[in-house]
Amino acid sequence: MAHHIVPLKTNLITLLSLVGLTIITVLTAKFVDLGDYNLLLAMFIACIKASIVLGWFMHLKYDGMMNRTIALCGVGFLLLFVGFSYIDLFFR
Repeated sequence: MAHHIVPLKTNLITLLSLVGLTIITVLTAKFVDLGDYNLLLAMFIACIKASIVLGWFMHLKYDGMMNRTIALCGVGFLLLFVGFSYIDLFFR
């Protein structure tokens, strides 16, 4: 099976979108006051950036289903552990 070669244009668009989302994160943290929802907005933007990194920079978009399944299982376990931490924090 041959490796997928990503065009330079795709890498530049990916890089610019990550830089743009980082700038949006910084600007919303500095100038937008959503109260308790600031963290939620920052985590939402971080999840979008993580999915871009997983999809294009780590080439999961072009890999087979086995690698995608392994990556999704890792994300699932991370969410499970974070969920247990929140349950412990809020119901103490």
